[in-house]
Amino acid sequence: MDAPTGTVSVSHTSALPSGEGDEVRRILHDVFDDDVGELDWEHALGGMHALARVDREVVGHASVVQRRLLVQDRALRCGYVEAVAVAPRWQGRGLGGRLMAELEGIIATAYDLGALGSSDEGKTFYARRGWMAWWGPLSAITPTGVLRTPKEEVSIYGYPVGAPLDLEAGLACDWRDGDLW
Repeated sequence: MDAPTGTVSVSHTSALPSGEGDEVRRILHDVFDDDVGELDWEHALGGMHALARVDREVVGHASVVQRRLLVQDRALRCGYVEAVAVAPRWQGRGLGGRLMAELEGIIATAYDLGALGSSDEGKTFYARRGWMAWWGPLSAITPTGVLRTPKEEVSIYGYPVGAPLDLEAGLACDWRDGDLW
């Protein structure tokens, strides 16, 4: 398929034009079969959003928000990628790659590492871009203590910034409501 003659722009949550959040949420619902709730959308807010538009219509989205991840005994500032989706009719035309390139640039200049939780369908896409599966044990730092999260141990990917990552080290995320990863 030919690449669309679309644009990709980046802006902070506070600068998203009125109504664009609703457009992005419709895309997320279409791509993830309505398996996107209010907390999932909330996780995507408060950081930078890359938006793909074709003829002024929002057709793709990805955001990066700051989280603290504990790698072994070091708390690192992480650019955590959320809500990556391209409208089904525009998939396969390079828009997802353009969205991720914008976020990867932000991660490389503002964070100690990047991380994301991938669907099964997205794993090959992220691996081709240099994201690496995290093989070490995963946990979350919760209000009641550290909780192992083995269910996510096949879906978390890291993106190294500067020093190499030990992908077999223990990794713990900060607490949040809803899905921890």
